[in-house]
Amino acid sequence: MQPISITSVRSWQDELRESITDPAQLLKRLALPDDLLDGAIAGDALFDLRVPEPYLSRIEKGNPRDPLLLQVLPQQQETQQLPGYTTDPLEENASNPLPGLIHKYTHRVLLILSGACAINCRYCFRRHFAYQDNQLGREQWQAILKYLQEHTEVEEVIFSGGDPLATPDSRLHRMISDLEKIPHLERLRIHTRLPVVIPSRVTPALVSMLASTRLSTVIVLHINHPNEIDEEVNHAANQLKQQNITLLNQSVLLRGINDNATVQKTLSKTLFAAGILPYYLFLFDPVAGAGHFDIPETEARRLAADMQASLPGYLMPRLAVEIPGKASKTLLTPLDDIQKSSGVIS
Repeated sequence: MQPISITSVRSWQDELRESITDPAQLLKRLALPDDLLDGAIAGDALFDLRVPEPYLSRIEKGNPRDPLLLQVLPQQQETQQLPGYTTDPLEENASNPLPGLIHKYTHRVLLILSGACAINCRYCFRRHFAYQDNQLGREQWQAILKYLQEHTEVEEVIFSGGDPLATPDSRLHRMISDLEKIPHLERLRIHTRLPVVIPSRVTPALVSMLASTRLSTVIVLHINHPNEIDEEVNHAANQLKQQNITLLNQSVLLRGINDNATVQKTLSKTLFAAGILPYYLFLFDPVAGAGHFDIPETEARRLAADMQASLPGYLMPRLAVEIPGKASKTLLTPLDDIQKSSGVIS
């Protein structure tokens, strides 16, 4: 397959800066009805709208139920206060020993590199996170390095955020170089949506940096629907795959967006064609302001059984839920009644 030609000379920083942040502008660009504006303004007041141009171009104009639109459009439902939905659904505050560092699982830590995102997903479990208290200046970074040197059980560092790839390449290079000097660290994992929403973020400098580190590098993308994967996303993924960087995907089950076995099966196949392995399919984290996306566990397990009945094992993401205080993610099995009636072969 010949690589596609990327003709745009605009940088990813330009596209990030020029993201749509005004609800009225978003509705106008997508030819959506004016009666959505009041709800969009109400939701935006609680959690800012942000949509970059490359992602916007994949949304169908005039369709208020477009699955990509629903991930980013603020809505009136966000103002509802529902019991059981909290501002810290994963209880990360209890595992935040230093600014910018979350240590929930024994052998890995998560670093909040940036509070910035290229896109504000309405279901984000960190939409209320105190990023202002977790900024990584020079002093905070030195404290994290000291923590990692002392905690020799830690094998893996996860770059997260916000979006860690909102960080410039030069800063990423310095941070990775510092981590490489800690001998017991083996793996670097990057959780990011930027290569999906702004594919030009996968620069030659970024690819070269990740290919040259001694740390085994894994990039975990966040793609919820097959319509998010276009030619430029495929190109970006290919640049990383050519350097033997492992690409995984995690998605979240979302009401009205991807709570459909046909959509999920298409997503797994489209990911694999792009060189990305399905990794996790998460139940929704009960974050305040986004309860309208949630679906019951039983419904999720039935959907997973439907997927498992027709997908080979390597295309089947692990259905999981994150339960605060547990030593790992909790895996959920598909419901047996569907499995037994389908004659599953993996």
